[in-house]
Amino acid sequence: MTSSLRWTPFDAGGLRWQVVPFGRMATGGTLTLLPGTSVVVAIGAFDGLHAGHRALLSAAADDASRRGVPCVAVTFDPDPAALLASSDGCAGMRLLRCDDRAAALLDAGADVVLSLRFDEGLALRTPVDFVGEVLCSSLAPVAVHVGENFRFGRNGAGDAEVLADLGRTMGFSVVPHALVRKSGLPVSSTRIRTLLAAGHLDEATLLLGRYHYVRGMVEHGRGEATAFGFPTANIRCDAQDCMVKEGVYGCYITCGDRAWPAAANVGAPPTFGGDGRAFLEANLLGFSGDLYGQEVSVSFIRWLRASRKFDSLEELERVVLGNIAWVSEHLGSSEIPISTYNCGWAGAQR
Repeated sequence: MTSSLRWTPFDAGGLRWQVVPFGRMATGGTLTLLPGTSVVVAIGAFDGLHAGHRALLSAAADDASRRGVPCVAVTFDPDPAALLASSDGCAGMRLLRCDDRAAALLDAGADVVLSLRFDEGLALRTPVDFVGEVLCSSLAPVAVHVGENFRFGRNGAGDAEVLADLGRTMGFSVVPHALVRKSGLPVSSTRIRTLLAAGHLDEATLLLGRYHYVRGMVEHGRGEATAFGFPTANIRCDAQDCMVKEGVYGCYITCGDRAWPAAANVGAPPTFGGDGRAFLEANLLGFSGDLYGQEVSVSFIRWLRASRKFDSLEELERVVLGNIAWVSEHLGSSEIPISTYNCGWAGAQR
């Protein structure tokens, strides 16, 4: 996946949209939606593009293919749940950045991704205004696919049934989709965030259908791991990104078209005290060079151990070497071709 998709901004219905105008129906890298073009629409926040989201997008793409029209994914930035969430806990943390989400939507079957700026003005629109002034002023939907728990309009007054009633008036059908269930419970972004925060990485991976990953900038760190002879990347991630529970993980680090296995510590290492900053410190296998100032992605594959304070540098080195040995045996010990692995998506199929 890429974090540098070409967004094109435009205004419609008095609102700010962005569009990724290319996908599997594109010719020469672009697909232009002229006013009045018939489309099949899938609407949702789609944070994380988990198994349920991908099932909905696949069905919408199949519907569009049968009708011979483009499949358009309409999403929101920021995620309405993040804007309306309490400041406590992980409720407002994003599983995917907006451009990564767009790339994932294209991968799941969308031909075009439209991102609508979610702000107070949009939140206060009634369901009728949302459909008439937002959805149908910019698109000509013949069918709209949503999850059965989809809510829209002021105070969440609109649901799939309300949308279907409006669709009968405005000329489109509505296809509500039952929520995908795993381990007896619905798959949801909220459930996945909670699992990641609690350290239940394997279950979160199952619900996502891929490995969870975050992006961050490589900066100069404390230097202790380098003194042990380990190639180290100290990575600062955005505070809005959903981070896994503190601990040590087997990971893949991706930078541009290159990827490496790594053992990564999430959170301020207790042995050296530190200033309380939350950061990620990764020991890369098979790496040589300089990543300072570059953006990398970190995909979390397996939880290895909790972080703890060591009595000596010798004990720390012995344990870290054990972590690296696990990574070498299970994830590899050298650079991985990007055609084999790219962030969390292809990695989940390894």
